[in-house]
Amino acid sequence: MNVANPDTSRSSVGETLLTYGALVQRAMQESLPQHEPRAWLYDLVSAYPARAGKAIRPSLCLASCRAFGGSIAEALPSATAIELMHNAFLIHDDIEDESELRRGRATLHSAHGPALALNAGDALFAIAQRCVHANLDVLGPRLARRVAHEFVVMVQHATEGQATELGWIRDNILDLTPDDYLDMVMRKTCWYTTVHPIRVGALIGSWGSVSLEPLVRFGFHLGAAFQIQDDLLNLCGDEECYGKEILGDLLEGKRTLMLIHVLQTAGSADRADVVAYLGRARSSRSLPEAQQIRDLMVAAGSIEFARAFARGIAYEAEASFERAFGARAAATPDGEFLRGLIHYMLDRTS
Repeated sequence: MNVANPDTSRSSVGETLLTYGALVQRAMQESLPQHEPRAWLYDLVSAYPARAGKAIRPSLCLASCRAFGGSIAEALPSATAIELMHNAFLIHDDIEDESELRRGRATLHSAHGPALALNAGDALFAIAQRCVHANLDVLGPRLARRVAHEFVVMVQHATEGQATELGWIRDNILDLTPDDYLDMVMRKTCWYTTVHPIRVGALIGSWGSVSLEPLVRFGFHLGAAFQIQDDLLNLCGDEECYGKEILGDLLEGKRTLMLIHVLQTAGSADRADVVAYLGRARSSRSLPEAQQIRDLMVAAGSIEFARAFARGIAYEAEASFERAFGARAAATPDGEFLRGLIHYMLDRTS
């Protein structure tokens, strides 16, 4: 696909996300197989990519590449692979979390059963790998190998973080701190949502010449702000805008920053109610009970605590931005877009 570099010099963050999202959306559709079996596989494979998301991950990759002097064409295979893998993760996450909604519509396993949905997620991973392998022709073997290694590291971190969160729920771990939460979020969310796309983009844009380590700190704080806001939206957002079930995290027993805070600060009777709620299986938890736990969080100041925590994390992202990108890359239009994402993460409603 022939791709021109779009002019983002006067674009807002939202406009740039739409521009980059459209490029990646088209590339994803071109990468999806059009042959049989359609009803049992490829129709399912195309379902989540067709429900266009915010495109934050591939946009980070494209913008980071351009900020360091690269082109859209050089980074597009990797950005497409990132978004395809994101959609594969979503299918698996929805099965693991027993979620009912994804981007405002029924989850794949709800509509087609977990077996076909799981298989479709596996197929998306395979298609994403084909995009990663396309880097051999675009970047040459040396740089393509480095990019492929970044994907392996990302998947390892993401699965470790997911295992930690699922383990906390299964074993009903209660004695957690905000530091435990941030460690889990670093692996589960930050590495694949922000750190990995930024690193891959910088690697491609600089042709391997830039140091990637300073990007980790910025990516961590950017991703943590994203996750805390996502957790808050799950408690207090509008379901139509959010696209997933409000209070779904509480029904699943996820150890969010707000849940950790209320367990640490609630009075003994209220804490006992939360502990008893978490000690039961999801199938025995009701929406009214989840609403009561949310009310306890409000009363304990857990919601405001998390909002203030997210603002502090965003401040750290701002402080580490120029060190991560350097004055030259930070001053480019794509650098300004990346800086603008810091506050976009906190202000978003979906």
